[in-house]
Amino acid sequence: MFKTVLFPIDQSRESRQAAETVADLVKFHHSHLVILSVVETPDEEGATNEPVLSPEAIAELLQTAKTLFAQQGIQAEIVEREGKPAFTICDVADERNADLIIMGCRGLGLTEEGVADSVTNRVINLSPCPVLIVP
Repeated sequence: MFKTVLFPIDQSRESRQAAETVADLVKFHHSHLVILSVVETPDEEGATNEPVLSPEAIAELLQTAKTLFAQQGIQAEIVEREGKPAFTICDVADERNADLIIMGCRGLGLTEEGVADSVTNRVINLSPCPVLIVP
């Protein structure tokens, strides 16, 4: 059912918690796993919502995730992109013909201000495929 699963990650606790669900689902459906890390580009004022990580830190994050999945018998493709996270996640899902996006949720969308700024909410609204949010 889910031939290709896209798993956007960052250094958050929520990403790490979602990894178990990703592994279970990918193994059950024998899916191709794509692990994505998005380096957020600064906005007009030069600020981003996330601390900027070095290219080395991003590479290490992706390789660590790939290794953790490999230890469970799951081969994963890693992708690093630069851009606005929600738009980039949806673009990669479209490019890779993803059948499902699985992502952690930080719970920032619980207030009116958080809804507008939530990457998760934007992905849900823009995604070309179903989105599974792991709380």
